[in-house]
Amino acid sequence: MEPLLALFREEPISSVVLLLAITLVLPPLCDRLRLPGVLGLLAAGVVLGPQSLGLLSAESPIMALLADVGLLYLMFVAGIEIDLAQLRQVKYRSMGFGALTFICPLAAGMVLGRAFGFGWNSAVLLGSLLASHSLMTYPIVRRLGVVANEAVTVTIGATICTDIGALVVLAICLGVNGGDFSGPKLLWLLFSLAVYTLVVLVGIDRIGRDFFRRSGGDEGNQFLFVLLAVFLAALGAQLIGVEKIVGAFLSGLAVNDVIRDGPVKEKVVFVGSVLFIPIFFVTIGLRMDLSAFLSSGSAIVLAIAIVLTLMGSKFLAALLAQLSFGYSLREMLTMWSMSIPQVATTLAATLVGNRAGMLSDDVLNSVVVMMLVTATLGPLIVSRAALGLPLPPALLRSETDAALSLRQPRADRFTVLVPIQNPATESALIELAARLAQQQKGEIVPLAITLARPGMSHPQLAQALDQSEALLAEAEALGEGFGVPVRSRLRVDDQVPLAIYRASQEQRADLIVMGWGETTSLRARLLGNVVDSVFGAAPCPVMVARLVPPLAGSLANSSLANCRRILVPIENFSGRSGRMAVFAQLLGSALGAELTLFHVLPAKLGETDPRWAEAEMADLVARSQLPPEVAVRIVVGEVVEAIAQAAPAFDLVLFHSQRQQAAAEGFSFSSLTSQLLVQVKGSVIILGEAAQG
Repeated sequence: MEPLLALFREEPISSVVLLLAITLVLPPLCDRLRLPGVLGLLAAGVVLGPQSLGLLSAESPIMALLADVGLLYLMFVAGIEIDLAQLRQVKYRSMGFGALTFICPLAAGMVLGRAFGFGWNSAVLLGSLLASHSLMTYPIVRRLGVVANEAVTVTIGATICTDIGALVVLAICLGVNGGDFSGPKLLWLLFSLAVYTLVVLVGIDRIGRDFFRRSGGDEGNQFLFVLLAVFLAALGAQLIGVEKIVGAFLSGLAVNDVIRDGPVKEKVVFVGSVLFIPIFFVTIGLRMDLSAFLSSGSAIVLAIAIVLTLMGSKFLAALLAQLSFGYSLREMLTMWSMSIPQVATTLAATLVGNRAGMLSDDVLNSVVVMMLVTATLGPLIVSRAALGLPLPPALLRSETDAALSLRQPRADRFTVLVPIQNPATESALIELAARLAQQQKGEIVPLAITLARPGMSHPQLAQALDQSEALLAEAEALGEGFGVPVRSRLRVDDQVPLAIYRASQEQRADLIVMGWGETTSLRARLLGNVVDSVFGAAPCPVMVARLVPPLAGSLANSSLANCRRILVPIENFSGRSGRMAVFAQLLGSALGAELTLFHVLPAKLGETDPRWAEAEMADLVARSQLPPEVAVRIVVGEVVEAIAQAAPAFDLVLFHSQRQQAAAEGFSFSSLTSQLLVQVKGSVIILGEAAQG
């Protein structure tokens, strides 16, 4: 046993093996136990660190490098998660609330630091740690469909103000801590930081746009450009005397508009979320001395005081915003609970302050405790407070009207693009596309793609082209059997997703209908697959169909004509759900099937009175102009379990899924849809649109 332990302590590669094993096993295990994945990573660091088994050390060169990369990646992701478009919509109120939720915790933290005997510089730094907040509650408000509520948008926009403010204070405090720091040097630092910020935000943005345009669809080079931008910005920050995490955060803001919500962004975030960021949290655990913390009464008191100070000062800021902007009590509580969680910026700045000797290990331990408490309380309170927040009526009408236009006569022809590759699923996909096009008096465009590699011989290419042409000939015969116009297209390309994307633009497709073959390989998880890439970047809605008998197969014995009942889970009552209802009615009419709108009130939210949901559902049905025979069901329970139990009574389940920033399952489907796809074994169609409010 001792030789094995010695090997782990002395061999650098053993640290990598341990870290990969931890990040592979612990987060999924914590999910099953309904615990935050971060908790498992921190616990692993504590157990394997110098204070316990001693297998890993935060001071080893390999761990120091990986921790730095994870730290930069964490701040970079914090930058690209900020929705700059939302910030521009309510920029003045966002800046107002950002100032309030920064100044109140900053002042309270300074008072707390002085009360515990901190010097002025350390007290100011402690206050700045409490001033920022993370966007970890964003998936909750998005799932509830209330992102368009002004109070929610203002809180999201305020994140950029608090994060930048906290990083500027960190830079100043580090400069003061370095000694020989005068007024002129402070002014020079602020001037250098302003110029550097402008260069990063404008320079990377412009260079990135030009590079992405010239590189076409080469996602590999685009991915490398983004990584280069992160580390160059971090290096530049150090050159002007600012901590490198400032550069990583600014680079995230700079590439925000460049990569948007496309596949490159998904892959960048995915690599960080499954590798570098978890390693960073493990290194935080390595620095914790849990036994010393628990045995120190003063450390425990400090941790409790920090948590209470944060909660109280953030509540005061939200209350002042409510009084200033006229928000309701529910909106105020939502703003407060969304600004509570402290993860990325807070933890990164704490580690930097600890390394610089400005913050003690007790403060580091206390901040980790604060992170765990706020990361638990924030989402819990948001899920209750944000339930039923009002949305702008004009937005609801405009989004639903846009979907209702699908039912209106069109000057141009409604075009359904159908990529075909698998002869076994071709007939079902063509039938689905033809029925939808028939309903809209439109056309279908079967698309066959022949992959051509550099150096491919002529006979190989000819054989591949013959196979594609055979698929198209069968598709034309199937489509004409339904009496709809068919325009077949054959493309030769080196990447299937790009071929579909380009064809959808060239043909001005209104809808893409694709088949789905489940893929769980490691390559698919790391690099994505065809459905993932098209779903994430398509310029129009995408229907991904997983059809099983009796809805799939040859037309002789099974077809979509067997579909009689469609279950349509409605996750929330936003304008996006109105569009979903319109699409569902379009599909139901095309298949001659009855619709059932199904909404689950999550039991864990404590909301058991369905009357408000019934009123919202009635409004949704009215806005969407659905016929009176559409059934509505509202139940209370666990969302996934309730839908999975209801699904077997229906021939088809129509899910709505919005684009994810990180596709941990290998697909861009939202996490709720991904869980349901595992539970529901029958025929499923996923309607995909880009993530919005």
